[in-house]
Amino acid sequence: MIGHVDHNELSVRPVARFANAPVAQADGLHWNVSVLYERAISGLRAALADEPDIRSIGIDSWAVDYGLLAGGRMLVEPFHYRDDRTAAGVAAVHSRVSAEELYARNGLQFLPFNTLYQLAADARLGAADTALLIPDLLAFWMTGRRVAERTNASTTGLLGVATGEWDGELMERLGLPRALLPELVDPGVTIGALLPEVAERIGAVRPMHVIAVGSHDTASAIVAVPTASDDFAYISCGTWGLVGVELDTPVLTEESRAANFTNERGVDGRVRFLHNVMGLWLLSESVRTWKAAGESIDLPSLIAAAAAVTRPVPILNANDPRFFAPGDLPARIAEWLSERNLPAPRNHIEATRIIIESLADAFARSVVSASQLSGRPVSVIHIVGGGSQNQLLCQLTADRSGLPVVAGPVEATAIGNVLIQARAQGFASGSLESLRALVARAFVPTVYRPQSLAWRTNSPRSNTDQPTSAPVLETP
Repeated sequence: MIGHVDHNELSVRPVARFANAPVAQADGLHWNVSVLYERAISGLRAALADEPDIRSIGIDSWAVDYGLLAGGRMLVEPFHYRDDRTAAGVAAVHSRVSAEELYARNGLQFLPFNTLYQLAADARLGAADTALLIPDLLAFWMTGRRVAERTNASTTGLLGVATGEWDGELMERLGLPRALLPELVDPGVTIGALLPEVAERIGAVRPMHVIAVGSHDTASAIVAVPTASDDFAYISCGTWGLVGVELDTPVLTEESRAANFTNERGVDGRVRFLHNVMGLWLLSESVRTWKAAGESIDLPSLIAAAAAVTRPVPILNANDPRFFAPGDLPARIAEWLSERNLPAPRNHIEATRIIIESLADAFARSVVSASQLSGRPVSVIHIVGGGSQNQLLCQLTADRSGLPVVAGPVEATAIGNVLIQARAQGFASGSLESLRALVARAFVPTVYRPQSLAWRTNSPRSNTDQPTSAPVLETP
């Protein structure tokens, strides 16, 4: 994505896209990060051919996964967080540190793929001298400098929630070498200049630097929430749905831990108090399964047809662990429904409606929980990312929460990324609120109004009493 930022101007546009999918190897599920890097280099080359005056590069990605280095060389393609090897790591960690103590130290919700569990299960750890999270790995290949950007580091489980520094004592207790983790940097810090060979490959004719941004993609996305107030909840919706509120200090209560809420670092020291919901993975993996069976699926048409369904549909537990792994997700959904004597979908359209209804229910419930656990009132929900284009999902989230839903921008992660680069170079200035005001001026969102306040999540209707009318939307 190319971003153009000035004090009164903001735009982003795509220049290159490429697929990213897990690769099954003999020892488990991996990412082909070497190929992703080469495609990123090709994308940068295309960007500079289009806009030779580009000043800097910012890198963000998904969280928790890492590459192991020895002497500057990657030992193996990084494992994918959906690989099942992490179960052994969970057992190893909790045999030494209780869940309660771990939450007090790192503030993270329990997810079996958090980095500390992966490291505890990694048989190659002894051969490595450095572990770099995915965006930091790409930055290393571009600049030669090894760092860990703090928002993404906060997802590892090894960053002290109170200090914002690596928890060396915890690493020692878990038998993890402290030297494995590099220096921490904050968003806005210049990581380094491009290596000469990288600059030559992408066609850079002037010095270019890689600048640390909110390298956890959600951290960048929340920068781009177009709001002027603090009484909002956000849903960064893509493969995952990250649902929460922005705070100044973490919430470390037993109630928060039991509800599986996490305290991740945001840009400018903010706290992203949130809950992970399985997200549009449920739909994309179902579509992938149907296509693999030779069926032709047009997703926009499928969602439009699902919006017209009038038959009441059951609600799934979107976070049931059985939905986590790749594979035949429609079969697992049917199995889940059958176990509870609930009607199975009669076709792909009803299956899609079930998934979207279930996600909206999970989103709305998580917003209520985030507000109650943090004490932060919520008057509006902002949905950013790819899921903001799903009108049915946005409308049902408004219906089930009883709150207006403001949808957009779609490319929130890229927008937040370039805003932090721009502020670091003086093309933008001020607090997050100032940056968000720039977003609000540049991108017109769509607003979905709840059709019935009786759909509030704290007093939900039964599965047989659901609205079926078209979305109620407007643009301010």
